Amino acid sequence: MLEIKDQAHLDLEELAQRREEVYFTEQYQKLIAEAQQEVQQIDPYDLDVYSSKNLLLDVREPDEWKAGEIDWPEYLEIPRGFVDVMAAKGALKPNETYVIVCATGGRATIVGGELVKLYGFKNIYVLKG
Repeated sequence: MLEIKDQAHLDLEELAQRREEVYFTEQYQKLIAEAQQEVQQIDPYDLDVYSSKNLLLDVREPDEWKAGEIDWPEYLEIPRGFVDVMAAKGALKPNETYVIVCATGGRATIVGGELVKLYGFKNIYVLKG
């Protein structure tokens, strides 16, 4: 089968490859391991248990949002690099319950750990990738 890819698909593949190189570094894995001590991870099939009391926070990058949208009533898209700014400005509330998602769970775990440690958030869950 002949596979034809446009430039946008080629760009996304290149970006995914570069991200993968970062995500598998020892330093990045250490950040994830440290953050896992601060957050509770939940399985996707358990998400309904949390549905009435949470806000889904998607920390993927804008190019990733286009690849797959999430169907959820209370849903925010904030790239990982902007979450701390939003928390510091009070746009994210420490008393709210958040389920944080990303493509594989690594960025979501790091963001969750930062929200707990740096901003005093209490109800942070990470959706397993």
